[in-house]
Amino acid sequence: MGTPDFAVPSLNALAEAGHEVCGVFTQPDKPKNRGMKLQQSPVKERALELGLEVYQPAKLRDREALAILQRLDPDLIAVAAYGKILPVDILNLPRLGCVNVHSSLLPRYRGAAPINWAILNGEEETGVTIMYMAEGMDTGDILAQAKTPIGINENASQLFGRLAEMGADLLVDTVAALEAGTVKPVPQEEALATHAPMLSRDQSPMDWSRTARQLHDQVRGLYPWPAATAVLDGVRCKVLRTALSGEATGKAPGAVLQGDKKGLKIACGGGGVLEVLELQPDGKKAMAASAFLLGHPVPSGTILTKQE
Repeated sequence: MGTPDFAVPSLNALAEAGHEVCGVFTQPDKPKNRGMKLQQSPVKERALELGLEVYQPAKLRDREALAILQRLDPDLIAVAAYGKILPVDILNLPRLGCVNVHSSLLPRYRGAAPINWAILNGEEETGVTIMYMAEGMDTGDILAQAKTPIGINENASQLFGRLAEMGADLLVDTVAALEAGTVKPVPQEEALATHAPMLSRDQSPMDWSRTARQLHDQVRGLYPWPAATAVLDGVRCKVLRTALSGEATGKAPGAVLQGDKKGLKIACGGGGVLEVLELQPDGKKAMAASAFLLGHPVPSGTILTKQE
């Protein structure tokens, strides 16, 4: 059971490991773009390429989904970013249970956006967890975990891809251990639990009173959506890529230190400096900050404020 790109490596890994994937559950096709043409999920596309049966129930709490699963009679249900909550009658159906691939080191970052929040909070390490599914949100016993450092310039999209592959590898290893009966589930420590709620555009505006590192993490953590934003020369821009310059300044937060063809550097809270490398003006394509400044010069000394 899975829907977005994150789940595709897990599907591939299970198939390549020789398991009989007796069915693939994914979200219903959804209209997209201006033409509102129905678009298949990445998991559905890959499942059809593999010649697998695909099921797309709108609900799991009616008897229809349960009837399909009873007919399929799976030994195990593996879930990766499916986007639907499994009811108890489905959780209790498979002989070996239901396991989930979660992109954090549980019990930290339970919820919808663990990859983004790990970066937003300046974490230096994250990982993937394979756990038994329970009725609560990401509360089941831990079966396996793998850790990885987060690069100082790694954005959420890049980390998403790495963790998807890590999760697939760990899932296959865990399934083998479940088959062999060697898994020892470990209950999560509730006292250590933190949450990773859904992202929103309210998080986008950059507040220059924050430190350069916090703003750099905001840019990385909100990429590609909803993206950090700033107003430059009256133009609202998504800020797509930044760098920590390592410089120090006594200028007020938001003061433009450099705004020309050589680049854009801005003073931040705490005396640090953030360099904006790539941005995307509203209605335009992404471009280097230096290219934007050719048409929208921002003189040194300009004070940028948080967009409300």
